[in-house]
Amino acid sequence: MTQEMVISIAETAIFTVLIVSGPLLLVALISGLAVSIFQATTSIQEQTLAFVPKIVAVLVSIILFGPFMISRMTDYFHSILNNLVRYIG
Repeated sequence: MTQEMVISIAETAIFTVLIVSGPLLLVALISGLAVSIFQATTSIQEQTLAFVPKIVAVLVSIILFGPFMISRMTDYFHSILNNLVRYIG
């Protein structure tokens, strides 16, 4: 197994992690920003108001993006398993 192959596997793994986690992180960021703006404009300092909308938004986005995330992860897993003989030697 060469250094280029190891770097390629690591690069693909990092790219897959970013693509899979990206939509959830983006939804959490946008919902957190919206709640923060709402709290700042209304002067409401309720602690649960900051977390509950983000949790709900992330759960809804898991339902929406779940098939995409699972397909990307299974494609990566199949790629690793199909090339396992080449990786081992």
